[in-house]
Amino acid sequence: MTDRVILITGAAGGIGSATARRLAGEGARLVLLDQTEEAVEALAATLETEVLTASGDIVEPATTRDAVDQAVRRFGRIDGAFLNAGMEGRVTAIEDQALDDFDRIMQVNVRSVFIGLACVMPLMKAQEAGSVVITSSAAGLRASSGLAPYVTSKHAVIGMMRTAALEGAGHNVRVNTIHPGAIDTRMIRELEMKFSPDDLERGRKTITAGIPAGRYGTPEEVAALVSFLLSDEAGFCNGGTYQIDGASLAGPRARKF
Repeated sequence: MTDRVILITGAAGGIGSATARRLAGEGARLVLLDQTEEAVEALAATLETEVLTASGDIVEPATTRDAVDQAVRRFGRIDGAFLNAGMEGRVTAIEDQALDDFDRIMQVNVRSVFIGLACVMPLMKAQEAGSVVITSSAAGLRASSGLAPYVTSKHAVIGMMRTAALEGAGHNVRVNTIHPGAIDTRMIRELEMKFSPDDLERGRKTITAGIPAGRYGTPEEVAALVSFLLSDEAGFCNGGTYQIDGASLAGPRARKF
């Protein structure tokens, strides 16, 4: 990753910040984009690499476009992008989901990815090189009751990824999705609370009961996968869906053999 220029959206979150630290340690130069300036600046201050920071509402085209334009002016190129911004929404039945909440989740989780691809793909095609990793979810490959808007959004970005992969393949531009299961971040804390507001430990046990590995994953484990997919070592990985879920999608948790 030495001197590669990598854009990360949702950079200040658990997975975003772990990936920023991983890539900085591998020598990448970073463009960090998140909703709040304070959070992204605090992250940048911890990294021993060249960093450009940007902030704003990720669903507005100007937010990503301005960050990409600044990166090109400063670094001359963008070699990789980790389109990672996302939100989970409420846990409730479809009929009880608010339409405004559905629209906001689709904007953050789908519209922002479309904007990100539209901003970086032309640059990467012109360079005849580039890699994009999109954060989907295990919920992008299998449904989860009570999370219809989130599940819908995470399924949607797979179709977008595959289309972008086809469009980029002739230009040596790769696009893939990652599918984290339960990762030990703020989002999983929120889900624990939503599944069991009165007993967070019970919420945690409810979630881990469905993980054959018997534990949450770590943001650092996800960052390692992202780093691989952004690197030349993943040169023939294009249009793929990469699970990192402790075997959650393989089947029900089984007894030890």
